[in-house]
Amino acid sequence: MRAVRLHAKWDPRPEFKLGPKDIEGKLTWLGSKVWRYPEVRVEEVPEPRIEKPTEIIIKVKACGICGSDVHMAQTDEEGYILYPGLTGFPVTLGHEFSGVVVEAGPEAINRRTNKRFEIGEPVCAEEMLWCGHCRPCAEGFPNHCENLNELGFNVDGAFAEYVKVDAKYAWSLRELEGVYEGDRLFLAGSLVEPTSVAYNAVIVRGGGIRPGDNVVILGGGPIGLAAVAILKHAGASKVILSEPSEVRRNLAKELGADHVIDPTKENFVEAVLDYTNGLGAKLFLEATGVPQLVWPQIEEVIWRARGINATVAIVARADAKIPLTGEVFQVRRAQIVGSQGHSGHGTFPRVISLMASGMDMTKIISKTVSMEEIPEYIKRLQTDKSLVKVTMLNE
Repeated sequence: MRAVRLHAKWDPRPEFKLGPKDIEGKLTWLGSKVWRYPEVRVEEVPEPRIEKPTEIIIKVKACGICGSDVHMAQTDEEGYILYPGLTGFPVTLGHEFSGVVVEAGPEAINRRTNKRFEIGEPVCAEEMLWCGHCRPCAEGFPNHCENLNELGFNVDGAFAEYVKVDAKYAWSLRELEGVYEGDRLFLAGSLVEPTSVAYNAVIVRGGGIRPGDNVVILGGGPIGLAAVAILKHAGASKVILSEPSEVRRNLAKELGADHVIDPTKENFVEAVLDYTNGLGAKLFLEATGVPQLVWPQIEEVIWRARGINATVAIVARADAKIPLTGEVFQVRRAQIVGSQGHSGHGTFPRVISLMASGMDMTKIISKTVSMEEIPEYIKRLQTDKSLVKVTMLNE
């Protein structure tokens, strides 16, 4: 079958030291410190086969390009990839996907029915392949699994005709049938994963909001836009998005933003204080990936606002130091939380239910493409901010 694969050279930076979970030449938890000269191409690979009784084979119908796909293929001036996390190459990219079950092992249980998966069930899946038996998993934190693997990062992903996953990572999309017809069902299904990343950041890790709270989202990529929709549905009074791209600001308005800010032309701090009548925000989401640039402005809003108890949730991945002023967080009783992943806490089924109830995230899909076009668009998305989400549709 055909698949979109990423190859790169194992060439650690001089300061890099092999970690306890790293495997020389194959896998690292610090991708940007090791992998060099990435190359993305469409190749022929063997079709996946069921090897364990709990596994299912999914015929991929839709798979979106994530920012991490872009950053795994994007390099700095020395040729090292920008993505800082868990990676093992070569690998088939793609983890924001949906499709139909075409084969199921005898113990592959569908949580919708508590019975074996039926052939033809529309599904999406988590990309974080948590083990379920390490201490973080046992304590309810699968996003921080000690034995984590990731679909499309170090395990073959879904920019392919078929993908194999264990049934415990798959979620039925039956609830979306009748709401999204034809290809839109699978396009919506492919957005469950990135929307769950946003849900985990603002609801699970950020602690959520009370209806009537104000929120500020920095960065109008797919995660930031999903956060706009989620927080508006959660009852936020003022949802404020800061984003340079006009296309993305307009999308934010469609998804529920009350105010949008162009930080290249407007004073972010004054705008937020003005829109909130000086109260500031209960929740900030850092989704830009350039925290060293936006952090001083977040701190100034927290410092000058009349409201206290703000939470800043960091969701964008970035190998950058944050210029933190502890005094601001002490005096204003504010806090910072980091957010990784989308698994656990009932997040996937809640996101699917939100989509079924009318939270239509397919609005963020700018373009659908074929598998052969994916390498071109992974490169194009490095600079073209007029595109938000580009999604592969298989026949």
